[in-house]
Amino acid sequence: MTASATTAPETTTPDFCNGVLHFANLPPDFECLGARPAIAEGAHRIEEIDDAAVYQTRLMADALRYTTLQLCSSKESGHPGGFASSADAYAALVMLGHTNILTEVGHHAPGFYSAMFLDGSLEAMGISDMHQLQARFRERDGLLGHLSGAIPGLLAPAGPLGQGQHFAMAAAYLHRETLFPVTIGDGGLGEPYILSAFKHFHTAYPEVTNFLPVLVWNGFSQEHHSMVSLMDNERMLAFWRAHDFGRVILIDAKDYDDAGQEGDYVDSTRFGDAARSAFTRAVLDGMREAEASALGGTMTCFIVKQLKGAGVHATGAKSHNLYPGDNATKPNIAAALERGALAPEAWALVRTNMQRAGGGPAGETAVTEFERVPSDIGTLPTRAFAVGEKAVPASAMAEMVAELGRRDPLFVVTNADGNEASNMKAINEALKIRHPTEDGLYNQSPTGQVYEPLSEDACAGFAAGLALFGGRSLWLSYESFAINGWPIVQTVGQAMAELRRKTPALVTMFTAGALEQGRNGWTHQRPEIENYIGGQMRNGNVYLLYPADANQMQAAYGWATEQFNKCISIIASKSALPVYSNPEQAREAIEEGAVCLADTGHGVVGTVVFALTGDMVALPVFAAKETLEAAGYRVRVVAVVNPRRLYRPSDVAWRHSAEPDDHFMSDADFQTLFDGDALIGVSGGGTVALEPVLLRSRAAARDLFGWQRGETTASPAEIMAFNGITAESLDRRARDLIAGAA
Repeated sequence: MTASATTAPETTTPDFCNGVLHFANLPPDFECLGARPAIAEGAHRIEEIDDAAVYQTRLMADALRYTTLQLCSSKESGHPGGFASSADAYAALVMLGHTNILTEVGHHAPGFYSAMFLDGSLEAMGISDMHQLQARFRERDGLLGHLSGAIPGLLAPAGPLGQGQHFAMAAAYLHRETLFPVTIGDGGLGEPYILSAFKHFHTAYPEVTNFLPVLVWNGFSQEHHSMVSLMDNERMLAFWRAHDFGRVILIDAKDYDDAGQEGDYVDSTRFGDAARSAFTRAVLDGMREAEASALGGTMTCFIVKQLKGAGVHATGAKSHNLYPGDNATKPNIAAALERGALAPEAWALVRTNMQRAGGGPAGETAVTEFERVPSDIGTLPTRAFAVGEKAVPASAMAEMVAELGRRDPLFVVTNADGNEASNMKAINEALKIRHPTEDGLYNQSPTGQVYEPLSEDACAGFAAGLALFGGRSLWLSYESFAINGWPIVQTVGQAMAELRRKTPALVTMFTAGALEQGRNGWTHQRPEIENYIGGQMRNGNVYLLYPADANQMQAAYGWATEQFNKCISIIASKSALPVYSNPEQAREAIEEGAVCLADTGHGVVGTVVFALTGDMVALPVFAAKETLEAAGYRVRVVAVVNPRRLYRPSDVAWRHSAEPDDHFMSDADFQTLFDGDALIGVSGGGTVALEPVLLRSRAAARDLFGWQRGETTASPAEIMAFNGITAESLDRRARDLIAGAA
């Protein structure tokens, strides 16, 4: 299979090869071992691991490496080295019929795009040949630099390290008969959550083992040796076994090296023909054993140990990415392309096998290419709280969550810090904490629907993965700790905006706001995540909800469960607080964005409008309202419940969302609510969510009161006072604004 020609030999070249720069002559063993596709017509995988299957797996790995390197060199950017060391394992999976492949490594994107190109999946995007593949790589509306699940055949996004395992486990949970391999780089293995996430999931769901981590152990990270590069094989095996993997299969290329390569990590493409075939056969045999083990009920890991950059232009960390000037004419890149080139007949054979594997191109057969319709849950029951009574917003929502779980047995609630601590015990009582130890006192059951790893990353990851793959989920947390899991929610939120199918909204609810955590001090007073989420509302499918009472909380959660392809976060308290709105007003607040909680109706001095986000913070606002009214001011208190609705349509990228939502409050309705002589925005947390109000307000005088910093205090009133949010300060500022405006 040595390349010798840089132009296509005189034979029929497949159309998809238009743009391929280098071709090889047909090797003599092709006539025997490549005469017929190893995956027979009508079959989904190879029937046996014979010489032809081994030979054609080698061809597929070579095709993947070649395409990846030429693709990256076309833009003088991208990351070929990491995927190159996984190409043999990837090809083995495909030959065995497994095409629902995920990755934790965003830098493997060009390799995954190459696979989707070779099996024809990218034709749905108008990419039919190498010219088009290169033209669309790293371009808008094309193949972005890191993976997107919006690309045909690709199951999930990949960018930040340490996320892919969550997608694999969520997919396995929802699709129990399908194997979900997930490639993991040893550079990213340093992320602290990957193996702990696997271990906790296995403890909770020991029967779900149809995911298969494939560790690409190549010795290097992005710019240096990987942190596990000094481990020997026994230590690596023990590392995975210690995290509950009952079967760990390691194929070390060093064991087959006949080229005298130095070091523990070697390049299999440098082997002689017999040695390379032996290595490829070992990968196929090991992968077949791994698939049987994982699908058979044993948590299994497959490890391929091979030098980073195998078969491309450089090795080690130097192969990781290309820089300006690294094009296909650069000597080391040109040499690698010539060395890895295939004959036209070999390209055609690779495509045939890839198009047959798994029953067809991944873009037509992957589980995410079909809308998963969750069970019908109907309308969730709610309780109509009377205006003026006190009720706990979190507890009101808990009853709805419990009923949803009863109606949808695959629904999962994730929480790292405990539902009881958030006044949501009803969820645990109804759905039970998933735990191998059955204990009624603690609401534990091996079949529970409440997933409680003490890791916000694991909670957010499983919930986000379930939503992305078509299931219902809910991540509950303290807003002070949610930042530890938020990155994957942000990733999935963007992915949902791009998806070509409907999937249930990703819903989160963060309780125990900073105002409730006085005695715990600043370690539990971190509401700044509200600004983080609020800053994403312009994305087009991100919603930050602030129900001001228990009725609004129920309306918020009911609305969230009916949405698709949205990322919805609810902020609410776990304390008993006054009810200001009836159920009809609550629903209006969610749909329209805001609702008037109180209006004096008249005043002789001037009109003050308080726009508030939150529930507990309404207490000082209403206290200020009373003193201002007594002094002759007209006061209107408006709850900003769904601030995304309050932006102007031009402020938000809603047109770019897969399920576009163009519902925004009209100017007339906005003015009815917010027009006055002075406008004061008030938040117990971040103030970014009040941005749309400030943008559209016509008030001559405006100000903001919001969170500044945490401190240890004895009561919510004291922590609000520490942050300058008191009835007295609000009253004083309102009078000053009115006086200044006059």
